[in-house]
Amino acid sequence: MNLETKKDVVSNWFKTLQNAFCNDIRKLEKNKFNFKSTSWIRNDKKDEGGGEYRILQNGNVFEKVGVNFSKVYGKFPKKFQKNIPGAEKDSRFWASGISVVMHMKNPLIPAMHFNTRYICTTQEWFGGGMDVTPSKKDLTEKKNFHNILRNMCNRHNKSYYKKYKKWCDEYFYLPHRKEQRGIGGIFFDYQKNNFEKDFKFVRDVGVTFQLIFNKIINKKIKKKWSIKDKEIQYIKRGRYAEFNLLYDRGTKFGLQTGGNVEGILMSMPPLAKWK
Repeated sequence: MNLETKKDVVSNWFKTLQNAFCNDIRKLEKNKFNFKSTSWIRNDKKDEGGGEYRILQNGNVFEKVGVNFSKVYGKFPKKFQKNIPGAEKDSRFWASGISVVMHMKNPLIPAMHFNTRYICTTQEWFGGGMDVTPSKKDLTEKKNFHNILRNMCNRHNKSYYKKYKKWCDEYFYLPHRKEQRGIGGIFFDYQKNNFEKDFKFVRDVGVTFQLIFNKIINKKIKKKWSIKDKEIQYIKRGRYAEFNLLYDRGTKFGLQTGGNVEGILMSMPPLAKWK
């Protein structure tokens, strides 16, 4: 499979996944709420791709959920290219990805995040992962979540879960707070051993996230919550915002490569508080 075919196959998968996620989200909302869709282009003076972000707000289940697809290409800024594998001498790049962030109305349901991406410079690789950020501890939910991830990873490589869980724990950490963002998950990058095997793994990560968010939400959707629970959620969302603005790679990559600002910052919670 040549590189152009790989790009088409992967970006088509990400677009298909965007549609599948949005369909499930609408079903969870009993089709009473719709996404607002915004298409964007990276550079209106050149053909450098673009994307579409979809946001649903103020639903009965989701206070805010964003599902973003992008396919962009062009050249890295000089100050940025030295940090990207394969771009040190050739600044041209191509990148496609999908990202999802869910902020729930019911504070007993955790916030959830997922993304997968495929990046091409003079090298090519996959990256991505998923993590869950509850505002209230639920050890059973944590155990079930990690069991699903372990089983999924083991279908592809017995070393993946331990390695990618550790990477996630280290990545979704707020050094200035000395605390984890949530209960972890998996995080991987620079996955470039074998295109067919790596792409199969990336597809499984997407399908598994779809299974996980449906499972978690359906289990807790009718649970009663209090004003105190909501206040705790708002404080936790403040931590979420701090991480995304200070440390998140995707945020930095998108802003430094001329991505759509609203699409990049769709991950921000609709309302957060700080003490």
